[in-house]
Amino acid sequence: MKMPPAEKILEAYTALADNRVIMHEDHAEVSSSDGSKTYLVQWEGNTYASSDPATYWQSYPGYPVIAVLIRQGRIDADEKLMEKMKSIPWKKLNDHFKRDYRAAASEAMKDIAEKEDILKMAEEGNRQLSELDLTLKRKLKK
Repeated sequence: MKMPPAEKILEAYTALADNRVIMHEDHAEVSSSDGSKTYLVQWEGNTYASSDPATYWQSYPGYPVIAVLIRQGRIDADEKLMEKMKSIPWKKLNDHFKRDYRAAASEAMKDIAEKEDILKMAEEGNRQLSELDLTLKRKLKK
């Protein structure tokens, strides 16, 4: 599996902190940070499909897939630390920094006191993600 930019897990934390991830038995709906889009994430075993651009076009797990994996308990995350990531306007930041995700993350986290703890959690989460035996597809046939 192709790994996402390391900063994508931070976007997943915000989606979870903002309660933008609605879980169902075999799929989830994840709303974008500005509320303009809702992405469908489906899974069957270790196979995941998502309508978000990163997963669909770049073939790496986008933040909606990562958020689902956290909610499923497949990637560890501290709820209290994730709460510090609430209400970050990732779409606006990513557009402003022209998809320089590192610069966007730096701006997003500049005033967060727990920044170092969150970055350590993200590093561990990305390590766990890299060890998952996942298959990504554009669509699941159902």
